[in-house]
Amino acid sequence: MNKRRVVVTGLGVISSIGTGKKIFWDNLILGKSGISKVDAFDTSRHFNHYGGQIRDFEPSNFLEKKKVKLMGRASHFAIAATKLAIKDSDLSFARLNPKKISVLIGTTGGEAQEIEKMDATWVEKGKDAVDRWSIIQYPVSNISSNVAMELKVKGVNRVFTTACAAGNYAIGYGFDLIQLGKADTVIAGGSDAFSYISFTGFSQLSAMAQEECQPFDKNRKGMLVGEGSAILILETLESALSRNAFIYAEILGYGLSCDATHMTNPSVDGIAKCIQNVLAKTGISAEGVDYISAHGTGTKNNDKSECAAIKKVFGEKKVAVSSIKSMLGHCMGAASAIEAASCCLAIVNSVIPPTINYKAPDPECDIDCVPNKARKQKVNIVLNNAFAFGGNNSCLVFKRPNFNDKIQR
Repeated sequence: MNKRRVVVTGLGVISSIGTGKKIFWDNLILGKSGISKVDAFDTSRHFNHYGGQIRDFEPSNFLEKKKVKLMGRASHFAIAATKLAIKDSDLSFARLNPKKISVLIGTTGGEAQEIEKMDATWVEKGKDAVDRWSIIQYPVSNISSNVAMELKVKGVNRVFTTACAAGNYAIGYGFDLIQLGKADTVIAGGSDAFSYISFTGFSQLSAMAQEECQPFDKNRKGMLVGEGSAILILETLESALSRNAFIYAEILGYGLSCDATHMTNPSVDGIAKCIQNVLAKTGISAEGVDYISAHGTGTKNNDKSECAAIKKVFGEKKVAVSSIKSMLGHCMGAASAIEAASCCLAIVNSVIPPTINYKAPDPECDIDCVPNKARKQKVNIVLNNAFAFGGNNSCLVFKRPNFNDKIQR
């Protein structure tokens, strides 16, 4: 059986540096930071007060107002990003078989804000005051379900909760569904809203910086929490060509590994194995890789381990590596999906986004991290790294398409 080739034909992004692929990309290559002082909740009792909070998002621009109240913020983001991606793909969903359209969303916190609202109400006013809609809204599975119900699609519907790698897992599973003929079109990505729970957790772990995230910098102090969503529209190459669609990238495959050694301390061998897995599966040599979108959280151990793994796989080859978390913060389960969108745009525009806030080289992170300024460079093959707590490692491979000669986007 010949496996079907899978391409990306639509992108939708909700982020702290902009809503929609254009403003997101324009600000990304300018090195604009989306980090600001958090006012989504009270941080006065925390050690940290900054994060990648989205401030210009209005869910009623994408949903009927009566529906807005029935969903959590992560669902708002996911539906908005999906509608942007569908519009971008110019794909008529009304003409497609709804049973062959799948929705796959990665998340870390799900609708954690709804639990937070219930807890606050219970403490302040008693359990009888808790809004029943909050009880209905908080299950993690609601995110993909809400997207499917809004679009009336009935294919495989699944939420992935592999923490910081969840967006990559969702896209990788979508790749499998299309290759194996179990779906014709896949809505795949990630969504996470700003959460007091995750903010408090990372603060208590002493994993957060004060005001800026500095991946790979010698004096990096940690990560910053962010929020957002990105959705990729996946379809077969045959389908995209038949309708003369613009193709951002072809997905060649994905690699996974699990360290199973420590909850928070990443394994160099585990990360290297993940990258080696995907190179072996896709037949790409280390020499053939042009750019790596790093997990790059800005924590001491994570960056050190990722750099060591990259050097283990690529040897002396100085492949370009950058972390857009320096601008967005860590958007949890949405992070690798947003980074996947960035990978596709890097391929199309022949520009590599920078790692901002880079000031002092670290001998233990001796890589080409594209410091502070975007780089004009043809990009044919990209790796998108995402590594989660517990050693859930994932890596996607995107390839420059050669089908766009007569199509402009």
